[in-house]
Amino acid sequence: MKLLQYVKSKEFIRTVISILVVTIILFIGLSKWMHYYTKHDQKIEVPNLEKLTMAETEMVLEDLNLSLVVIDSASFNPKYPPRSIIDQDPSPGDFVKEKRKIYLTLNPTTYRKITMPDVLNQTKRQVVTQLRSIGFRIGKELYIRDLGLDVVRSMESGNKEIQPGDRLPKNTSIDLIMGDGLARRDSLNKRIYK
Repeated sequence: MKLLQYVKSKEFIRTVISILVVTIILFIGLSKWMHYYTKHDQKIEVPNLEKLTMAETEMVLEDLNLSLVVIDSASFNPKYPPRSIIDQDPSPGDFVKEKRKIYLTLNPTTYRKITMPDVLNQTKRQVVTQLRSIGFRIGKELYIRDLGLDVVRSMESGNKEIQPGDRLPKNTSIDLIMGDGLARRDSLNKRIYK
């Protein structure tokens, strides 16, 4: 009985109304604060940073109140200037809020260096396949008087002899010096003797 009398009392009704008013005020206040804190209406379009230098990128992002993080250096891409941006996340055209981090991938200054494998005394076919698979280009094919037909006896790049274990930039042109099998080569002067 006492409980039923308390529920019908003015004190109980004032308490319930007070709780409802405080709850509504807290809900409205929290909603406004979240709207401000999350910057709900703010949209900044991410610019295209491709091919820009780091200095240019920093200026562009600073003007937009965005920050940058360099996450990686990719394999050298000759289509982009050295030390320029080749990829970004979020993508150009996406909308973000201020102070958002833009993650960047840079183009290195040159091709990475690759260790020259020991391919001497192997056939031209084996050597060409192996060198191309690791990123080298095949340049001239020169012949010397030697018993082994199309057997690679030495290699050069830019008239400098290359030894197994030398480190050269990827995409370097490698000239192959091969044996002629002691046979005469006279097919339209396509092959040059060293």
